[in-house]
Formats: sequence, C-alpha cells, structure tokens
Amino acid sequence: MGSNLISATAPLRLSQLRSELAFRNRLYAHNHPHVESYGSNPVVVYAPEHGCHGNFYPPAYAAITAHPAWIRRFDKIHAQGRMLPTPQIEPARKWRELDSCMSSDALLMNIFCAQEVIASPAIRQMMSIDADSQPQFGWKARVPLKSKRVDRTEVDMRWGDLLMEAKLTESDFQCHEAHVVEAYRDLDAVFDRDLLPRVQIRIRRRRQAVEFAEEFTQEWEPPCDGAEDVAREFHDEIEARADVEQPWQPGYASYQLIRNVLAAYAVGANFCVIHDERRPDLRESWFQLMTAVKSAEMRVRCKALTWQELVPYLPGQLGDFLEVKYGIVAPGCIPLPVGGLEALINDEGETGMRK
Repeated sequence: MGSNLISATAPLRLSQLRSELAFRNRLYAHNHPHVESYGSNPVVVYAPEHGCHGNFYPPAYAAITAHPAWIRRFDKIHAQGRMLPTPQIEPARKWRELDSCMSSDALLMNIFCAQEVIASPAIRQMMSIDADSQPQFGWKARVPLKSKRVDRTEVDMRWGDLLMEAKLTESDFQCHEAHVVEAYRDLDAVFDRDLLPRVQIRIRRRRQAVEFAEEFTQEWEPPCDGAEDVAREFHDEIEARADVEQPWQPGYASYQLIRNVLAAYAVGANFCVIHDERRPDLRESWFQLMTAVKSAEMRVRCKALTWQELVPYLPGQLGDFLEVKYGIVAPGCIPLPVGGLEALINDEGETGMRK
C-alpha cells in the first residue's frame, strides 16, 4: 500500500476505529457507572466506583491507586468535560482525561501498571528494560533549547532507558510552528532539516459563510428543486475564498515525534511509538520522520510497536480485557465481533472477561 493511499484513507480508518471503540464500550459500560457524550456517535466516559474504574483493568487500577505518582495522572481534566453530562457520583468530581474510553494514556496504563507486566522477564527483554526500574507516566523530558532553557512538555511513559509515545484515536502527531521546532538545541544534530515533513499552519481560525453578513444569503426556499445544493455550493465558495485570504505560516508536521526523538537523544535513551495496527497512517508518519534522522546509531534507538504485538506477552485476563474493550488481539487473530459482545458481557459478569 503506497503512502498516498494510506494518507487518503486515514480519516476513514480513524472514523472506523472510533466507531468500533465507542460501540464496544457502550456494551462494556453496561455494568459500570458512566455517561455518554452528546452527538450521533457518543463516546463513553467512565466514573470511579468503590475502588474500581470501568475504564481500567482491575489489577492495573489497584496498582495505580496504590502508587502516588501514578494516581496523579488523574489530575488532568478532560478537555471536553464541560460538554459531557454531569457525573452522578459522590463526592462530586470533574471528568478526567483518563475516564474516556478513547484515551491512549488510559490504555497505556492499563497495560504497564499491571504488576504481572512490570515483572515479566519476556516484556522486559522485548523492550530492553533494566530489571530494577519502574514505569514513570507523564515524564518531564526537559528537552534542551538553544536559549539554554528547556521545554515543559511530557513524554507519555519512561521505563528505564525507554521513552514511549502512545497513540490510539489521535488524528496525528500534531503540528507546530517552525520557529518553535527550530528553537530546539539539537535539531540539526539529530535531523536533516530538509527531510522533515513540513506544513502550513493557519494563524487564524477558519470562518464559516454565515460570518460574512454582506455575502451570506438565505433567499432560497427549501421546496425549490436543487435549492439546497445551490446554497451549499454558494456557501462553500464563500468559505474557500476566505480560506485563501487567511494568513498562514510555515510549520513542521509530527511535532511530538520530533520532540520525543530529541528527548531520547538528550538523555541517551531509546524511543518507541506504540500505536494500533489499525492505524497504518500513524506508522507511515513515523517512518517518514525516521528518514530525516541523520545517525544510524540514533535510528537503531528509535522503534515502533503496536498494541497488538504486546498481547502474546500479557496475562490472559488482561488480553481478554483488551479484546472486549478495545478489539485488540494478537497479530493474525481476529477479535470477537462487536455483534457477539453483548452475550459475552452478560454471561461473564462485570469484567466482561473470560473465566
């Protein structure tokens, strides 16, 4: 599959994955306190319950609540929390990012907070982890800048000498203005700047046709044949013309990858992108960025891994949890179809896992 085809199908693949996760979690959440976001394809957001949390594998959540640094990850407020129904729990709390069924950080912690995973020699060997280290989530990378200061961004996880960026339903690796990316001290030492993916970033938000009062019209009548199509075409023309006039400035694509590779370079660590195998667009973006890394030694320290590739190394019940809730199974296997989930969940109790 060529990169152009992957890019063209990326929105469809993302939409399909989000729809599947939403459907699976609407069924799975039946036995857990939760709400659904507003809209035609609602996202499930779970509430904590008596020492448990519907969005988490129970042993992993028990480990999180017993670890002060890990439980602080719940301090991050859900970005769209104000648009969600009010949680009916006591004491009252705001929605958190880790409550969402779409959260890649929650998926990361579901796996790497489970003590069976942390203690697994096979996992440690596969990921080249030092035997005495523990995962750190939201690790402050403090990537050096040319100004002799450091940035304030976080890496999703650091485990020993491995830095990890987790992705699930995010659309991409973000873009950033050129002057921000070029302020990193080691940018030219690590990357061939000419090979880094570039974008044009809009300085102002895109305006809709209705905001152009002097041109917007509602004079057509819906009963008139073709009036709606004419109106839509007219509005699209207004918006397209305004879009061309918008100010833009140069930027870089895959900013998170650039920043994290620079973080790994600065501390002599490895870096891994972990993503879903149903998102080849993210993998393609990572491989594209890798072509810009100058040093062969640094390229060897950069890796890609899918959630699915981890499954054969995980405890059986955790694997069942990932299959039911996320549709994540070992490579070459087919997850339980969404149509068969309801009977499985009803038959096997609150966890939704095989006994």
